Amino acid sequence: MAEREWFDKDYYKILGITSSATDKEITRAYRKLAKEHHPDTNPGSEERFKEISVAYDVLGDAAKRKEYDEVRRLGPAAAGFAGAGPGGPGAGHFNFQNGDLGDLGDLFGGLFGNRRTRAQRGADLETALHLSFRDAVKGVTTTVSLPSSEACATCHGRGAAPGGYVVCEFCNGRGVTNDDQGPFAMSSVCAHCAGRGGRIVTPCPSCQGSGREPSSRRVNVRVPAGVVDGQRIRLKGKGAPGAQGGPAGDLFVDVHVAPDARFARRGRHLTTTVSVPLTAAILGTTVEVATLDEPVNLKIPAGTQPGTTMRVRGRGVPGTGKHPHGDLLVSVNVEIPQKLNKEQRALVEKLAAALHEEVA
Repeated sequence: MAEREWFDKDYYKILGITSSATDKEITRAYRKLAKEHHPDTNPGSEERFKEISVAYDVLGDAAKRKEYDEVRRLGPAAAGFAGAGPGGPGAGHFNFQNGDLGDLGDLFGGLFGNRRTRAQRGADLETALHLSFRDAVKGVTTTVSLPSSEACATCHGRGAAPGGYVVCEFCNGRGVTNDDQGPFAMSSVCAHCAGRGGRIVTPCPSCQGSGREPSSRRVNVRVPAGVVDGQRIRLKGKGAPGAQGGPAGDLFVDVHVAPDARFARRGRHLTTTVSVPLTAAILGTTVEVATLDEPVNLKIPAGTQPGTTMRVRGRGVPGTGKHPHGDLLVSVNVEIPQKLNKEQRALVEKLAAALHEEVA
């Protein structure tokens, strides 16, 4: 159960922070550790990465953190009446000082099999999302498909073939039996049906008695502009459904960005290369440069040297919040002819002489 795991694991220690850490300090610690132990950059650290993610899932949520702190404060007793065994507090008897019997029904119901079950949070799920370079830079809203299950259409979730379910004759389908103990009427789980209220004598042929059949569901994912390869997006409440009315878990989407033949990333800037002839670099020219949107005209000044980087403002990663728009950084590649005929060579030698340059 979640409370037992919470008591056994110190999530503050896992993130390397104190219990008085602020929300910003928790997030900062998580991001640092997640980057250090991400499986894509640190193979073999999958378990450590999951441990860090689970710790942040609890401490990064104000409501969960409050519940976790309360469980840790109360100690083992918060994890399911842990102190009532042999040698524990109250072992062998119950303390009814002050004559307060208000919670007696809940106490005996919990000890002797009351069928009411605490709400349980659903499990967290993970999935991968593959994006093109452009979608990762610009941002996109897309969907991911998750495996799921639904009530079997044949048996409507009961798990039994038509006529294949028998109501327990000992508890009449209630799942519990009553034991009259004088002033107290206590209930216990029916020993014959284990609290199920009946038994399946002929399993459903479609689901083999599970009551569920596989299906899939689609979840919308809003990918922010500028997401990078290996980044993880958390969607609260989009994981597995909870039990007994509990909240759903979270969905963690691992983003994988495909490389692009023309562009690369440098922080929030994009980089690309444009090639110009030797004469254009000497005399100057204007060239058309591709961007992630429409192309732009870039002026190449006379005398531009090979490897010169020129900037096209506002054509990088779009701005979001405190992040300004990135730029497109264009590296100029000067194309030098590899073969010259006699006439061309003579002209180049004439130019070299005019520039007072020595050539072999």
